[in-house]
Amino acid sequence: MTQTMEHATETADVFPVKGVDYLHFLVGNAKQAAHYYSTAFGMTCVAYRGPEQGYRDHAEYVLESGSARFLLTGAVHAGASAAAHVTKHSDGIGDIALTVPDTDAAFRHAVAAGARAVTEPHDLSDAHGTVRVAAIATYGDTVHTLIDRSRYDGPFLPGFVTRGPIVDRRPAIAAGLQPKRYFQAVDHVVGNVELGRMDEWVEFYRRVMGFTNMAEFVGDDIATDYSALMSKVVADGTRKVKFPLNEPAVSQRKSQIDEYLEFYGGPGAQHVAVATNDILASVDAMRAAGCEFLETPSSYYDDPELRARIGEVRAPIEELKKRSILVDRDEDGYLLQIFTKPVQDRPTVFFELIERHGSLGFGKGNFKALFEAIEREQELRGNL
Repeated sequence: MTQTMEHATETADVFPVKGVDYLHFLVGNAKQAAHYYSTAFGMTCVAYRGPEQGYRDHAEYVLESGSARFLLTGAVHAGASAAAHVTKHSDGIGDIALTVPDTDAAFRHAVAAGARAVTEPHDLSDAHGTVRVAAIATYGDTVHTLIDRSRYDGPFLPGFVTRGPIVDRRPAIAAGLQPKRYFQAVDHVVGNVELGRMDEWVEFYRRVMGFTNMAEFVGDDIATDYSALMSKVVADGTRKVKFPLNEPAVSQRKSQIDEYLEFYGGPGAQHVAVATNDILASVDAMRAAGCEFLETPSSYYDDPELRARIGEVRAPIEELKKRSILVDRDEDGYLLQIFTKPVQDRPTVFFELIERHGSLGFGKGNFKALFEAIEREQELRGNL
C-alpha cells in the first residue's frame, strides 16, 4: 500500500533550510575518485585542499554539476579520520550538509529537540570571508553539517584553493558529443536504517527539523517474490530537501537493504538521486565513459499495461528501452529514471538519474522492476 501524505498546515518553519549544500564522500583515494566523477559523471573540479595548503591529514577535492556539489576526502596517512571511516564502510557519504539561514538558531533548535551535537557552532574564516558551521548526528555515522555561507565568496570553504577541471570536456561539448552537464541538482538522498528503526528516524526529522512525511511505501508496492522493504519519505516544507528512509522487511531472502547494512557496516546513505533535464543524453555520455547501469528486461517495455498507464512521454518507448530507462506517471505528471550499479567495490552506494515532468513521486510503478534488477545483481554476487 502506498500513501501520499498531505502537506502540513502552514506554520512558522522552525528549521528553515535552503537546500543540500554538499555531499561529503569519504573515499579510499580522493584523486582517483575525483577523476571518476569528472569523467563518468561529467562533474567539474572547482576547489582543492590538502598537504600543500597545510592540511596534513587529508586530500580533498570539490566537484560541481549545476547546484550539486560533492566533497571528496581521502586520508593521506593511516591515522587520519577518513581512513577509519573507509575501513569500516568503504567509500561512502559521511555528511549530508544543509544550507541554513542561521546556523546557531538551527543548531539550538535541533539540540533542544533531542539531536546529538557533533560540532558546536563556530566560524571558519579566510581572505574570502567567514562561514558559520555546526553539525548534528543522524542515522549511523552520518551527520548533517549546518552551514551559513552568506558572508563568504571563496571557492568552497576557508582553506580551499581554486582548482581547475581534472578533465577538459570543452571540445566534446562544443562538438555536440556530450551535454554540458549530465545533471543539475541533488533531487533526494536515500538512507537505509536497521529493521524497526525507520519510524524512529522519521520522527527524528519531524521533531528536530520540522520535516513532514511526504509519502510512504509498504506492502506489495515495495516487494518482490523474494525480498521486501518499507520506506517513508521526509521533506522540508519547500520540498527542496527530500530524504527517503528505508528499512528491511521480513521476507524469504536478503533484501537490498539487508545487503547494504551488512556490507556498509551499519546504517548510511544508500543512494543519491540527481536531477537531469535530458536523461537520454546523460545516460549515453555516462555509459560511454564507463558508468554501469542496471539493465531492465525487454518485457518491462513490451507490457501493454505500462504503455497504457504512462501515456505520452517526451521520448519514444524504444529509445527508453534501448537505454534501460524506467518511466512512471502519477496524478501530477511523469518521470524518467535509471539507476547505476554500485560505484565502489562493496555493494553499497549507487546513484539514480531522474528527469521529472511534473511528477513529485519516486517511481512507485517501477519499484518491482527496479528491485528485481537489483536482486539479479545480488544473486550474481552471492548475496540474495
